[in-house]
Amino acid sequence: MKVIKRDGTTVDFDRTKIVVAIQKANEAVEPDCRVGQEQIDEIADYVMKKGRRRMLVEDIQDMVEQQIVALGRYELAKAYIIYRYVRSLARRQNTTDEDILDLLHNSNKEMAEENSNKDTTVASTQRDYIAGIVSRDLTRRILLPDKISKAHDDGIFHFHDSDYFVQPIFNCCLINIGDMLDNGTMMNGKLIETPKSFQVACTVATQIISCVASNQYGGQSVDISHLGKYLRKSKEKFTRKILEAAGGDIAPELLDKLVKERLYTELKNGVQTIQYQINTLMTTNGQSPFVTLFLYVRDGDPYIRENAMIVEEILRQRLEGIKNESGVYVTPAFPKLVYVLDKNNNLTGGEYDYLTKLAVQCSAKRMYPDYISAKKMRENYEGNVFSPMGCRSFLIPWKDENGNYKFEGRFNQGVVSINLPQIGLEVRGDMDKFWPEFDRRLELCREALMCRHNALKGVTSDVSPIHWQYGAIARLKKGETIDRLLYGGYSTLSLGYIGLYELTHLMTGKSHTTHEGKEFALKVMKHLKETATRWREESGIGFSLYGTPAESLCYRFARIDKERYGTVKDVTDKGYYTNSYHVDVREDIDAFSKFQFESQFQALSSGGCISYVEIPNMRHNLPALESLVKFIYDNIQYAEFNTKSDYCQVCGYDGEIIINDDLEWECPCCGNKDHKLMNVVRRTCGYLGENFWNEGKTKEIRSRVLHL
Repeated sequence: MKVIKRDGTTVDFDRTKIVVAIQKANEAVEPDCRVGQEQIDEIADYVMKKGRRRMLVEDIQDMVEQQIVALGRYELAKAYIIYRYVRSLARRQNTTDEDILDLLHNSNKEMAEENSNKDTTVASTQRDYIAGIVSRDLTRRILLPDKISKAHDDGIFHFHDSDYFVQPIFNCCLINIGDMLDNGTMMNGKLIETPKSFQVACTVATQIISCVASNQYGGQSVDISHLGKYLRKSKEKFTRKILEAAGGDIAPELLDKLVKERLYTELKNGVQTIQYQINTLMTTNGQSPFVTLFLYVRDGDPYIRENAMIVEEILRQRLEGIKNESGVYVTPAFPKLVYVLDKNNNLTGGEYDYLTKLAVQCSAKRMYPDYISAKKMRENYEGNVFSPMGCRSFLIPWKDENGNYKFEGRFNQGVVSINLPQIGLEVRGDMDKFWPEFDRRLELCREALMCRHNALKGVTSDVSPIHWQYGAIARLKKGETIDRLLYGGYSTLSLGYIGLYELTHLMTGKSHTTHEGKEFALKVMKHLKETATRWREESGIGFSLYGTPAESLCYRFARIDKERYGTVKDVTDKGYYTNSYHVDVREDIDAFSKFQFESQFQALSSGGCISYVEIPNMRHNLPALESLVKFIYDNIQYAEFNTKSDYCQVCGYDGEIIINDDLEWECPCCGNKDHKLMNVVRRTCGYLGENFWNEGKTKEIRSRVLHL
């Protein structure tokens, strides 16, 4: 028998612990209230003879308590309860020491792999993680109600970002960069005036991004179309200066040539400033700013030409990459890029199709940009097209006092994600029990989300002037509370969800890609959306449904459930759950069908949705990739491509690494031959992904390719 401890770890059952606990309780009561050693052994044997494969430590203690009461030893039962309580307090006194020491000794593998953008061996990152460990401890023991902490520990839901909950800061946002550039801002007590040129605007924008990132715990997004006017200012300045230098006597053709040359240099340097500053700056949380650039060439934009030039240069520089310490061009982690497909660039003869073709090349080599269909987004958001926040969640439409839609300068208060498969495991596929249990757990999620909301109530603008006083979110007065921005849908509270596929399998015995399974899955999604809407109407707070793109959470929920419910075929046996509404990765479905299928769930998940397909060997499949991007415009709101890119983990080389039929390979840059540190391309079929060892301990190469 295995015992699941409070921290989720599993140990062998040890009956002596029961014996010792009762003996300790015996010592605390009068002799005539005690039980003898024989009775103690009988109680321990009673638990042991249950013969369960797994038991929670709390369940064992409850059994012991019940057996003591059954013997009529009520004073002893009381003493045992007190003993349990005192032990609980002792555990709660300090739960941080081991985590901090493991971090400092670099022996905490989970923490080291938690965030690929943060190196846990670096002092500044360790400082942030130490603060996070303390925050999680305080959150679990003191700040959250016990039932919320227990529900999180039991995997009923996940209370996101508890490592920052001790502070009065929010999740992610859309920076109102236009207001900050046009009207000026303040940083570190210094006035930053409106830029007079494109390059200065780029420098100010990255300073804003860095300052914002240091005062919140989630990602941020910036619409680069606000930079177009500053590129035009630079053009006008160059034109004026060249005319002055020439005394007004210069041929139009020469003037145009000189202005273009200077303008392109300014454009290139400005975009390079954004890319390099974002990747070299380090915020107070020990990493580069988690920022997304929103690339949208809007028809009707008075600066559309300038913005098209900016988008092109951003894509070109991302395609090139950034040099690492070996001088090899590699893919930078930030900024993330989101590219909008609209009528003018959807590869059907639009004026800006050349930008989309460049974006596809960039996706093939550098994984980004992601793609948003303006057509589908307008259908889902009352005719609006706007950026997802850094965490890929979307704001719900909101209008100001003049009836105008507003998205920039808004934010997300926090996220709680429900574990859908666990409900199916708990009710054992009983549909009559499912819906009441579903609602009970949703109510727990609402209470947890309200903890997020209540933690921000009463917070004054002084806690982060860049956000609340100087334009990133608002321009409140010093000492003014942010409360009015927490209501009316101005900001959102996100109800996330994991594992719709597994839940459907548990309740119907089928995948949600089948007719019967889809009917149930859509019913679940509609119930989630209706619940969030009802909460919003009842409270005046912007609850929304968010398809959580949390890979690590998929593994955490599956691990917890496997410990509690054992190995369940097609559910806990995989070691992970599927993200949100996604099709299970093992299903034989082509990329086009996957996007088309998942699109119907995106329409219901208005607080956040992203779908992706994994495509092998993307850089050698550009025509197919262009076809898929063209398909996105008409069929799905938000999509991205994943691949196992071919690169050397020693030097960062990301050109092709070809293996021959004898399974031999070598990095042409540094000579590395260690297959564990290299992803490779298979010459015969073009498969680009991980190798594996079969049962015969011989190397094999997988060659399944999605149909494009």
